[in-house]
Amino acid sequence: MAVVSGQASKRGSLTLALPSAIEAPLSPIKPVQITVLEAHDLKGVKGDTPVTYVRAEYNAVILGDSLKVDVSSDGTVKYNFTTSFEYNSDGPNSLDDIAHKPLFLTVIEVLPKEKKQKEEKTVALGQAVVDLLPLLEGKCSFRATVPLHPVPGSPLESLRPDAKCGLEVAVSIQESLLSVSQLSGGNLLKVTLEAAYSVPEVFVPTGPQQNYMVCLQVPTVGEKEYPLAFKNGILKLGGEKEPIPRPKKWPISNILAPGAQNIPDSFIVGGPYEEEDGELNKTEDREFRIQAESIKKRIVWDLERRCYLDPAAVLSLQKRIAECRYWPVEITRVPVVTSTKGKSSKLDKGDDDGQIFFHGVAYVNMVPLLYPGVKRIRGAFRVFAYQDSEVFGKTKCLFSILRDLGHQANLNKLGPMIAAASSPHSKAMPSRNQKEDKMTKEKDVPRKMSTTIKSQVSDTAIETEATVCQNLEGQQYVDAGTFLVMEIELAKALVPKRLPEELASRVKEMIPPRPQLPRRSAGAKKAVEDYHNQITSIAGAILDEYHELFGKQMVDGGVIDHHTLEEQKCQLNYELNSSGKYFAFKEQLKHAVVKIVREKYLRTTAFNNLEQLQAFLSELYVYLVDQMHVALNQILSQESTVIASPTFTSCEQLRLFAHEAEVNEDYALASVYYQERLARDRQIVQYWLDYGAFCLLMEENIKAQECFREALSLNPSHLHSLLLCGIIAVMMEHYEEAEIFFEDATCLEPSSILSWTLLGLFYEIQENDIRVEMAFHEANKLLKARLAKEKNIAEAAEGGGKKLYSLSATVLRTVTSPQEDTLPVMKKTNGGALDPSHAVAPVPLSGLSQPSHTIFMETIHFLMEVNALQFVHRALAHELLCQQEGPSCEYYLVLAQTHLLKKDFSKAEECLREAIQIDYLNPNVWAQKGHLCYLSGNLSEAKECYERTISFVMDASEIHFVYLRLGSIYLKEKEYDKAKRTYMLACKKSSSCLTWLGVGIACYRLKEITEAEDALSEANALNNNNAEVWAYLALVCMQGGRQLEAEQSYKYAVKLELKNEELLQEIHEVQRMVGFGNPSF
Repeated sequence: MAVVSGQASKRGSLTLALPSAIEAPLSPIKPVQITVLEAHDLKGVKGDTPVTYVRAEYNAVILGDSLKVDVSSDGTVKYNFTTSFEYNSDGPNSLDDIAHKPLFLTVIEVLPKEKKQKEEKTVALGQAVVDLLPLLEGKCSFRATVPLHPVPGSPLESLRPDAKCGLEVAVSIQESLLSVSQLSGGNLLKVTLEAAYSVPEVFVPTGPQQNYMVCLQVPTVGEKEYPLAFKNGILKLGGEKEPIPRPKKWPISNILAPGAQNIPDSFIVGGPYEEEDGELNKTEDREFRIQAESIKKRIVWDLERRCYLDPAAVLSLQKRIAECRYWPVEITRVPVVTSTKGKSSKLDKGDDDGQIFFHGVAYVNMVPLLYPGVKRIRGAFRVFAYQDSEVFGKTKCLFSILRDLGHQANLNKLGPMIAAASSPHSKAMPSRNQKEDKMTKEKDVPRKMSTTIKSQVSDTAIETEATVCQNLEGQQYVDAGTFLVMEIELAKALVPKRLPEELASRVKEMIPPRPQLPRRSAGAKKAVEDYHNQITSIAGAILDEYHELFGKQMVDGGVIDHHTLEEQKCQLNYELNSSGKYFAFKEQLKHAVVKIVREKYLRTTAFNNLEQLQAFLSELYVYLVDQMHVALNQILSQESTVIASPTFTSCEQLRLFAHEAEVNEDYALASVYYQERLARDRQIVQYWLDYGAFCLLMEENIKAQECFREALSLNPSHLHSLLLCGIIAVMMEHYEEAEIFFEDATCLEPSSILSWTLLGLFYEIQENDIRVEMAFHEANKLLKARLAKEKNIAEAAEGGGKKLYSLSATVLRTVTSPQEDTLPVMKKTNGGALDPSHAVAPVPLSGLSQPSHTIFMETIHFLMEVNALQFVHRALAHELLCQQEGPSCEYYLVLAQTHLLKKDFSKAEECLREAIQIDYLNPNVWAQKGHLCYLSGNLSEAKECYERTISFVMDASEIHFVYLRLGSIYLKEKEYDKAKRTYMLACKKSSSCLTWLGVGIACYRLKEITEAEDALSEANALNNNNAEVWAYLALVCMQGGRQLEAEQSYKYAVKLELKNEELLQEIHEVQRMVGFGNPSF
């Protein structure tokens, strides 16, 4: 007989009280209707056409049996059996029950009666599981075909391979279980406990039976919490890994069919250790994890517990995670107590002291669930000995769910109690003994309160003794290295993440994309224009050849007789053919003719016969001659136009010239160069970014913003443009816009370490600690993956087992291990604490430092390039905290550069002194040291530093300026040979006006006038607005006796306001000596 579900669950159940449940009225009861339509591929014990019926069961209550129906010969049977149970939000079948308890359908065969048999015999064939989760997704009905899992010994185990034994089931309700607000604001929490690995050696499968339990608390409305319990873990010996993937199981016992224990379409899939969210996910933990998960003992649960959270519970969960980063997950081992009939053990009588044996706790960091868009965390979590003070300090949790639910003897009985208490809609806290009356419960309340208070007083002898006893057993988890592997998943992220489409649309609203450029003219018209241009070019070249042969002056008053003209024509044809220019002209014209054939005549395939080819060639020849005449007539009819002077500098050279001007603090000239690049082509994104970075250096934030936004309008998917728009928005305190830019950058390129790091620095400015942690965690994960990939590539290149070699500034040395290569030294303050400001980085034995691989140093390099100093200082602060062995050479180097920009030479010198101690073979350190001495006026020491820099095999990052400044020092010290060699090296690396000017000055001082003039001419071609170049050209021309050129050069030097008074005085002296050069004489 079926038992009424409401009455069956009242007896012997422990519930949990909620404030809202007491005050709020009872929700309406809604019947959930289940219809079993038919079954397929059934097979009975006594034949292929047995008599069967279906039994429906939910929440340990039998809902009813169907009629007994004969199975057809093909294994099909139609039951059309309908039953139902009542959903009640505050009753036994609540939303939480529907979330984690399935409907069981058992197919039972009725065996034929034998002789003298009074009662009918039945045998279970199989069991099917119906997951009711769709009802919590807002559906009012659904239909599913569920597999029928055979019970042990059932004939269904021997079905043919292609048979699909199953039941067709329909589930429906009159109205949705969830309201609109519950659907939008509620959530579904899934907690999967996989296993505990590397358990203590005292855990053995032999001896008294043990129940291994894990429990955690989930917050609900207010300060109340309810427990989620996982019991009956299976202790396994080591030897092999658990299979992957493997199904998750229902947290319900007494399931007939083994296959029915598996949750449909829910599997444990594992994954790389490095991508986990918990502990033991570093490279150095990998070997231990592999051994623990394959060789050592483990306890396996593979259970998934679902829990429905209403909107208020979701808010409470968010609040608790924000307040308490870590969540306590308790583990214990409970002896399974059995008692004989009529007798009870001491533990059953309640004489125990409530002590929990092997009481451990793992701390799960739940903060990642507050990251935008994150719905799942999975990882390994170490197990520690449970101690009240430590648990309270980390989790703010005042009590133990395992210890406070009952005595050691009652924990086995509390398995179903905890399951009942795990409903967020329960009504009362569990008591110590469910058989006690109300007065006894009231007496237990102050007793429990006093126990809680006593546990917080550490100086009592009783509590100390209990703690020691507990620690002795719990410490075994720590000694064995035990860790839990578990997964926590939500149906919806607690913090929604903006969609990439939304971010892109917001960026477009702020910065509309530029309209597309008009298409260049093509087709027949463009082909004819190209042909005209080529005719014009070739005609000009032939005319130049004619003038070279016969001169430009016409004889006899401009009239040439026909005989002479024919002779000149023959001679011109001879010269063109003999020199190869005629064939060059043909090649030049060929491409234009081909385009006319394709675009004008639409001929792209071969001709079928020779006659068609000849006819086409005749037509084409006439057309080309006519167009040639058109082009020549246009040349003759046009007036002479001013020919634009050729461009001697490329846009890359202009970038170099601008950078030179920045370093020399000639910011007006640098601005001219940047604007010149933009004038040449305003469609290049990088030109706008470079000019914007220059504006940042000049603290012209509005101009910088315009440049960065212009770049982004040209290419809305350009990563650096997005990041720089975000940086300038932060500097202008437009934080909402900045967040959109940075988030869009991470969506556009999720693998960008730079994007995630800058997003973390932005959240730090906003004081959003959780999102700071999220962004930096993602950046570090990407960096680890990239370094691991690079390491694998390097090992493969070296043959796997060989030693790796690394090339630094000057030498090739073998890298063995950090402990062998470096001697870390840390200075301590008087109090004994480590002080980062007095930290001394490890001194490499070989004089070389290991490169700093951190997300912050990579970001700092980018920020220094774009002059975003506000972010540089924040990144440097994080870089300082990242270095466990003290600040790196790169850290001090960047810090010195920031001090140099501020003209704080004393602090820059301190930083460079530390950097030299760390890596005295780093050319960049000596280059910066030379710049410091040069700017502070100590030219002798600057000269030594620069000479040391250029002596290294590896060049400094900005060797160009080392050459320039070292050459200028040589000129001042009149070491002209060295100056010439240095400037020539600069010209070979990257020539500029200043490098050729230096060569010209050195050659002039060495009396190499011809070489000086060549160098100065090259400098003048690169920049004809340099007054010093014109001044030295004037000196060279006066030395060569060229009066007109000397006067012109002097005039331009004065016009461009030559500021070198000594050079101007020298020019006047030479002018007086040679007697010319100054038009004003």
